[in-house]
Amino acid sequence: MRPAPRQGAKRYPTRMPEDYSGQDLRGRDFKGQDLSFANLRGANLSGATLSNADLRGADLSHAILIRANLTGADFTDATLSEADLSGINFTDANFTDATLSEADLSHSILIRANLTGADFTDANLTGAFRRPGISRADMDGVKGLDTVTGLVE
Repeated sequence: MRPAPRQGAKRYPTRMPEDYSGQDLRGRDFKGQDLSFANLRGANLSGATLSNADLRGADLSHAILIRANLTGADFTDATLSEADLSGINFTDANFTDATLSEADLSHSILIRANLTGADFTDANLTGAFRRPGISRADMDGVKGLDTVTGLVE
């Protein structure tokens, strides 16, 4: 019998993760799908539906997700470095320990998003909000705030 995973241990895939790197996935419907640990590096997901998708540990660096629907998506431990996330609805999304360095989140909706431990080094949050105007105080514990553009004081 396998021992139970220890509390707080990282989850690793029990299947081979999907590889969508560099693919054109515009407008695709991935609603509620398990894309944990998927390679979506450089993929074009503009206008795609990924609401309530499991993207834990996924690599979305350099991906294009302009106007995609990501409400309720789980990005725990995901990498979204240098991704174009502009104009996205991230309501109720989970970014716990995600890396969003140099990502463009301008004009995105971050209402009730969990940003605990997320790294926003050099990210652009111009026009993004959890409520009208996202502030530095809203992002307690978030890494890289001194380099973020677009936050209100």
